[in-house]
Amino acid sequence: MKIKTKALSYEKVRALPHAEVKNPGKPCPILRALIKTLASSELKKAEFTVNVGDMKGVGEKQPALYLMNHSCFTDLMIASHVIKGPYNIVATTDAFVGKEFLMRAIGCIPTQKFQPDIKLIKDISYSLTKLKTSVLMYPEAGYTFDGTTTTLPESLGKMIKMFNYPVVMILSHGAFIHDPLYNGLRLRNCKISADKYTLFSPEEIKALSVDEINEKIREAFSFDNLQEQYENGVRITEDFRAEGLSRVLYKCPVCGKEGRMNAAGTGIKCEECESTWELTQLGKMEFIGDAPVKITAPKLFNHIPDWFKWERECVKAELEEGRYSLDVPVHIYMIVDNKAFYEVGDGRLTHSEDGFHLTGCNGKLDFTQKPLASYSVNSDYFYYEIGDMISIGDKNGLFYCFPPEGTDVVAKTRLAAEELYKIKKNK
Repeated sequence: MKIKTKALSYEKVRALPHAEVKNPGKPCPILRALIKTLASSELKKAEFTVNVGDMKGVGEKQPALYLMNHSCFTDLMIASHVIKGPYNIVATTDAFVGKEFLMRAIGCIPTQKFQPDIKLIKDISYSLTKLKTSVLMYPEAGYTFDGTTTTLPESLGKMIKMFNYPVVMILSHGAFIHDPLYNGLRLRNCKISADKYTLFSPEEIKALSVDEINEKIREAFSFDNLQEQYENGVRITEDFRAEGLSRVLYKCPVCGKEGRMNAAGTGIKCEECESTWELTQLGKMEFIGDAPVKITAPKLFNHIPDWFKWERECVKAELEEGRYSLDVPVHIYMIVDNKAFYEVGDGRLTHSEDGFHLTGCNGKLDFTQKPLASYSVNSDYFYYEIGDMISIGDKNGLFYCFPPEGTDVVAKTRLAAEELYKIKKNK
């Protein structure tokens, strides 16, 4: 999928009026039916099935808040087959660029990822109470990098408590294996299914505290797609299954070097110490050759989420010891309205214990974002087929920063932003 782009100077983009604020609209039944029909082809290939659990008396077409894990673009196709009644979808603002009329006709509600958004709360309430439609949310906001849960917002429980509408869980299985973000939009053959059940009835919401609601949500979002693949014996036979994996596994557990991992075909290799792994058909990392006498990590990981968790621990240690820093050249785009993805020029993005600092556009751009501004950072791979991306910003505009290809800094930056937020908040 691509996005409408337009080259424009930073000053001119800053002078543009922002998108008009509107209430959500009821989704068009014809478009909804069309989306479901278009999704049927891909889901049929994946032998898609829905497993309906305890709905606790919640009717199929009763307005409810639907929470779903976020694996890939296929999630929207899954939702079109799982949710029976009309529903609005909380969507990121970039999805509206160049196609606002269509997105609103579908019933999408715009929001900025990982940014405080009071309007979003009002829009969800408007949909539930005025339009009498359900609302679909992906509370993780960003796609999972390693097939496990991404960080969930602490405000979720408070919002659910405030609305007091039924909360229905949709948990997909196989979607991440079918289309992992790191693999550059290349689909793999496997079965996809989804569990659907009521997580909270209105009565339970009234009886539970905000902390108890958040804990139950964390339990519902506790999953490991790659472990599930291994346990169920799901084989991915495509010969490109490891391509792009260095975006996630950017640090070598043998020599400890970063940015030297090279993933191609079905394997990944450290160009520094030449350690090599094969990504097996069952999703495990198999070390090739003799295990080294001494390694940097606690062990040679055979499970991608364990490797990624170790990278997080390394980033946390760097932050606590004052060693962490990011300093990369970037090509910059901006979003201020729904008309275009504005290409404004080149700059430099740094990240330290003081937060993000973006400069560029011939000295005209100078933006900072403090660590406590957000619990995570919007980051993506092969974003709209442009490149790997890190996005920061505020209500006045969003900056989309594209580091040079092959630098593999996106995952570490997300981990650093999340760990830095925790450190600063605890202080």
